[in-house]
Parts: sequence; C-alpha cells; structure tokens
Amino acid sequence: MEGQALPVLDETVLDPDWLPWQKVEASSCSEVDFISKPITYQEFFSSYLRTNRPCLFGSHVTSHWRSRREWASEDGKPNWNALKQLFGQLTVPVADCKKVEYQAQPKCDMTLAEFLHYWQDYCTSHHNPSKPCLYLKDWHFCRSVPDYGAYKTPVYFQSDWLNEFWDLRYQGEDDYRFVYMGPKGSWTPLHADVFHSYSWSANICGRKQWLFFPPGQEKQLRDTTGSLVYDVSSDELQNSRRYPHYQQDTNRPIEVIQGPGEVVFVPSGWHHQVHNMEDTISINHNWINCCNVHIMWSFLQSELGRVQQAISDCTDMDDWHGHCQVMLKASSGINYQEFVDFLVCISERRLHDLQVWDQEGVEEGGTRQHHHRLDLRVISSLLSVIRQDQEYQRLGATVQSKLDVLKRTLEKLNP
Repeated sequence: MEGQALPVLDETVLDPDWLPWQKVEASSCSEVDFISKPITYQEFFSSYLRTNRPCLFGSHVTSHWRSRREWASEDGKPNWNALKQLFGQLTVPVADCKKVEYQAQPKCDMTLAEFLHYWQDYCTSHHNPSKPCLYLKDWHFCRSVPDYGAYKTPVYFQSDWLNEFWDLRYQGEDDYRFVYMGPKGSWTPLHADVFHSYSWSANICGRKQWLFFPPGQEKQLRDTTGSLVYDVSSDELQNSRRYPHYQQDTNRPIEVIQGPGEVVFVPSGWHHQVHNMEDTISINHNWINCCNVHIMWSFLQSELGRVQQAISDCTDMDDWHGHCQVMLKASSGINYQEFVDFLVCISERRLHDLQVWDQEGVEEGGTRQHHHRLDLRVISSLLSVIRQDQEYQRLGATVQSKLDVLKRTLEKLNP
C-alpha cells in the first residue's frame, strides 16, 4: 500500500521449491487489471511480478508527487511557464515522430525552453499536420536535476536491481529513469523494453493509449527478415508475402487507456506501442529484480546469438568470441562479463545487509530479510544455469573465478 515504505515479503516466498520462473505463463492474459485502491507489495509481487502480468494503478499512487503539483496546470495541461522557469536551460533529447531512420524515430538535442516553445506553437496551430510532431523522449531527468525530488518511486517498483547497480557503477552518470513529454499524436513504435526488463510509466498529465502483445505474439508481427513491424496500426501487416505469420483475428492487442496520475506496469518481454492521446508528460523507469532476471539472461543469450550470426563469416579472426562480447555490449548495453558483475554487486549488497542486521539485531532486518534471501536464492540458481553456458565458459579465468566464489558463498547461505 502507499503507506508501506519498503518492499516487504513474508516467509512464504522462501519455499525451497519456488523460483520466480516456475510461474504461470501470462500469454493467455486478455485484459489488464485496474487497481483502484492501495494493495500490499506482496499482493503486487504475487499477482503481477511473479506472473509477469500487466496492470494499471489509479492516480492514488502519484497524488503526493511534486511533479503532479508543479508540472501540470489546474486544467490538466502542461504548466509551460513552470517547466520553462525550472528547467528551460537544460538540454533534452527530442524525436521526430513523422520521420523514420533505421526503424526508429531520429533524435536531436535542444533546450527544454526551445521544445516547450515548439510545443505551445504546435498546440496553437491545432496540431497542424504539416508541422513536425516532436516528442521529448528518454530524458535522464534525475541525472540532470538530482535534488529536485519530482517523485518517489512507488513501493511496488522499489526492488530495482538495474538502477541500484547502474547508480553504483556509473556514479550518477547513467541510469534507466526517464521523463517523456509530447503533444497529442506523438507516439512510440512497437518495441519491447531494454534487456526485456520491467518498466513502469506514470502520467503526470494527459492520456496514453497502450497496445500490448503478450510474449510470443510478436513472432507473428515480424517480416520475412525477422524485423518487427514499425507500426501495428499500419496497412503494412496486411501484406501476407512480407508478414506471412500475421493473422488479424488472433493478433489483436490488449488495449489500455491510461489517464492523468495513473501508472502502467509493463511486464518483461511484452511488446507494446504507445500513443499520446492528449498533451502528455510521463515518468518512466526500467528495472530488473528477482522475478525477471532470468528473462534478462535469456535476452542476452539471444542477442549474443544475433551478433554471432551477423559476423559468422569472420570466425577466423583473432579472439572472435571476444569481439562478439564487445559488439554485444555496443548493441545491447551490457555483455556477459558486466552481467556477472551485476549479479555479484547485488549479491554482495544483500549479503552485507543480512550480516549487519544479524549482528546488530536491527528490526528492519526482520521484515526485509525474506526479500533479500529470496534475491540471493534466485541468483544462486541462475548462477548454476550460467555456468553451463558455452559462451560463458569462454570468458577469462578472472570472471569465472569471481562467479565461482559467489556461488560457493550462496550455497553456504542456502544449503
């Protein structure tokens, strides 16, 4: 519930026969639950995180946020003047929704003041179709304005290994926390989130239309080269020669309309396309935890396979497998070595907390230790899987030794 300050689980999650990936598949999901009143973190964990199902939280989750008070006017529109005064001099990334380059919307940088001037003019012109449709996307707001306090991450999304690791590794220079601002008609093409992570998206003002496709359905939205359709609403999909697997009757998306203050939970590996139905501002995070870290690992294995396929004609080069890892990092943002570092980092922090709580008898440890122990149990199980991977076995002795030491430590904790 919103009064619940920390993500707390009871001891039932420590059932030795339970692991998050031993779950009911969500592919049969046909609708998205609307959560109109507070629920506990454990209820969210059991019903949505573990089962990888989407949901929509009501505006009660964000009612206390500073951004909702200051970034939106009483009429529900963006508060242009406040935004300009607060952040107008900052540089932001802006995409052009009417252009396509390499299956993506091309981006440029401008100051927020320049973007807001464009946005107001676009609204005054009644969204003139002859004008560009610009969309401020992927602005690392917390990195740009670390002390402003625009929002507090809801308790449901606080078990966030990804930003925990990135904050430590990059010392505030990078993260997966974003602000989006766009006029009516701006949109994001079909995609799945980075690393096939979870994401959450909170509307500060405006409304969005989400089109969701459960894991597996995206296969029918790929063309004969394996590329995803850019826009699921286009007539392009009707070309059966190019999209031979698409069937309109069985490939209907799950639609969600998200209103002001409401928060969408996007599960791992769910492809989605998003349209701003009004002038909209939103806050978005990507995150990984014990329930989807195995999906991240499977994603990395798959992406490495794509890299190897792409340069399969160069296998005779020196250290071909090492080059593949470099390319994996460049294309996906992480490679096998950094993934091992990620797991080691999270494990060491959980082990440290448990040790402190045990030595000092801190009361907080009694309520939080179940989640910490579950995190470590999941990592231990995943390490066993990783050690069997042939490409992992090609990594240097230093990386493998690091993982082996961690595995032995976790086995002592969970014999």
